[in-house]
Amino acid sequence: MAVPKVNEKFLEDLEVMGFPMARATRALHYSGNTSLEDAINWMIDHENDIDIDEMPLVDVDIEVESSESFPITEEMRIKAQSLRVQERKTKEEEEKRLEREREKERIQAGKRLLEAKRIAEENERKRSLSLRKAEKEEEKRAREKVLQKLEQDKLNRRYKQGLSLEVRATVRSSAIEIQQEKKSKPVYTTAKVEQLRECLRNLRRNHQGEDARVRRAFQTLTVYVGNVAKNPREEKYRKIRVNNPLFQDRVGSLNGGVEFLELCGFERTGDFLYLPHEKVDMALLNSAGSALNSAMTNPFFGVLSTTRN
Repeated sequence: MAVPKVNEKFLEDLEVMGFPMARATRALHYSGNTSLEDAINWMIDHENDIDIDEMPLVDVDIEVESSESFPITEEMRIKAQSLRVQERKTKEEEEKRLEREREKERIQAGKRLLEAKRIAEENERKRSLSLRKAEKEEEKRAREKVLQKLEQDKLNRRYKQGLSLEVRATVRSSAIEIQQEKKSKPVYTTAKVEQLRECLRNLRRNHQGEDARVRRAFQTLTVYVGNVAKNPREEKYRKIRVNNPLFQDRVGSLNGGVEFLELCGFERTGDFLYLPHEKVDMALLNSAGSALNSAMTNPFFGVLSTTRN
C-alpha cells in the first residue's frame, strides 16, 4: 500500500488555500486529478466523511503527470473559505456538546454527593432517636428498681415487727428474685453502646491512610463477636491468645483493637483475653456487631458523627 500520486501543482494550490495535505490528497485522488474545482467540489460533498482527513492508500503507485497550475478563481476561493468556516463551526459545536456533557456529569455527581450526605444525616438522626429512646427505657427501669427497693425495705421493716409467715415468705421470695435478676442481667446501658462506637471512631482516626488495615481489623472483630454471640457456651470462642501472630497483625497491633474487645466483656488473664460465660451479654454483643457493620458500610462513619461527652 502506498500514498497515491496526485497533481503536485493542484496539491500545492490547495495547501495554499488552507486545506490539510491529507484532505487535499484525498480530494485530488478521488476526483480524478482533473482540476482544482473538481477537488473542492469533492471536499464539499464529502465534508462529513469520518476519514476525510486520513491519507488515502492504494495498491498500485500511479504516476500522475503534473501540469501547470490552473488559475484559482474567485468561486474556488469562496468554496474553500466556506469549507474552512464549516469545519470551524463543526469543531465549535462538538466542543460545546462535550462541555454540556461534562456539566451534566458534574451536576449528577453533586446530586449523588448531596443524596449520600442526606442519607448519612438521616441515619444519624435515627440513631440519636434510638439512643434517646433507650435512655428513657433505662431511666424507667431504674425508677422501677428504686420503687422495688423501697417496697423491699418496707417489707423488711414489717418483717422485723413480727408479721405473719406468709409475709415473711413474700419478703424472702422478693429478695431472691432481686438477687437472681442482678446475676442474670448484666449491666447494659446506652453509654456502653456509645463507648463501642467511639472506640471504633478512634481506631479509624488513629490509623488514617490505612483503610485496608482498619477494614480488616473491623472484619476480624466482627468474627470474634459473632462467634461468641452464636456459640456463647463454647469456651474456644470466648478465649483469645493475645500473642497469636494473626491476632496481633489484624487487631492487637492497632490502637483500639483490644480496647473494643474489653468493652464487649473480654478480660485480660495472663496471655489470653477471656470472656466468662456468666458475663456474656447478648444485647451488648449484638450492639457491638451493629456498630462494626456501620463502621464498615457507612462511608461517613466517624465523619458526620459528633463525639458525645
